[in-house]
Amino acid sequence: MRTTFLGAHATPPEFAGRTDDYIDEVLRMLPLLHAEGLVDAVDAFCERIGFSTAQTERVFAAAQALQLPVKLHAEQLSDSGGAQLAARHGALSCDHLEWLSAEGAQAMAAAGTVAVLLPGAFYFLRETRLPPVAMLREHQVPIAISTDSNPGSSPCTSLLLMLNMACTLFRLTPEEALAGVTRHAAAALGLRDRGVLAVGMRADFVSWGVQRPAELSYALGANPRIQTVFKGQII
Repeated sequence: MRTTFLGAHATPPEFAGRTDDYIDEVLRMLPLLHAEGLVDAVDAFCERIGFSTAQTERVFAAAQALQLPVKLHAEQLSDSGGAQLAARHGALSCDHLEWLSAEGAQAMAAAGTVAVLLPGAFYFLRETRLPPVAMLREHQVPIAISTDSNPGSSPCTSLLLMLNMACTLFRLTPEEALAGVTRHAAAALGLRDRGVLAVGMRADFVSWGVQRPAELSYALGANPRIQTVFKGQII
């Protein structure tokens, strides 16, 4: 379980028309929450209906003053340069990315920032602009897949369904989708000690009753799990 502080996601009604004042409030919240051990990373929604790049910079600066890694909701509705901003701050990941530019992809690749694609939100919001998967491949940006589970735009908790959607909607290969919920997902959370089966890595994995990765992303509603191993123990 990792906890990300996304205070700068939307402006509350009581701060309507005063987004800078709300960012001031977010910056007051952050050190208090961090002191209680509640924050593993800091995120923001950099978008025309969210917060500007200047406001996001303020949030990132405050996070990094506390030595907290950052993440970003970026380029979901427009190309605001959020990917480049996130990359400058060494962000763990950028989410959504439907409007990502080549410059943004290059910046993410150089910074090692993971692209987190959200097929559930794409489906539920009836989006029509696909994330630029070919561009991400070209620039060798690691691609993670997430449910983006939330009541507003992606009320889904099934990673297996996301595997299917990533392949059918975004045209990822089954192998890319599987990497997206294992090693690249671990990197997006800043967890470098897991995500692959290798000597010396933490033994968190699932055993599946399948012959090849394509079977995991094929059947809708199926769950061929045999067992789960967490910290080396069968649970």
